Amino acid sequence: GALADQLECEIAIVGILASVALPAYQDYLARSQVSEAVTLLSGAKNPLAEYIYDKGAAPDAATFNDLVPVRQGKYVESMVLTGTISNLVLTATMKPTEVSQPIQSRTVTLSTTDMGHTWTCAPGTVNPRFLPSACR
Repeated sequence: GALADQLECEIAIVGILASVALPAYQDYLARSQVSEAVTLLSGAKNPLAEYIYDKGAAPDAATFNDLVPVRQGKYVESMVLTGTISNLVLTATMKPTEVSQPIQSRTVTLSTTDMGHTWTCAPGTVNPRFLPSACR
């Protein structure tokens, strides 16, 4: 009867809303988790720039670990420094579990080619749509 038709219609509407809302929420969740990586990377910029300015060289891995003691977070597995003084790259790797599936074990990078004066944020292996607006 009429009640059954109305119920079917309401169920269909809820289904349509869920099919639109769920992917949008999943993207939002992944973006918020990737923003932790960008925050950690950004926190390493000043200590690195000061070290380079003071020493005239890029730090080795052990010195980097001392300069930047916080290299992981709730969603970030690790952060490493690679490259040379003329092309330094900071890479944050997302955790392989306990983060949104599309960003698991993916990377975000921050690089400098002018000894730490300016830095460029890039997606690494994470889909660019998950980058926070500050990193696009």
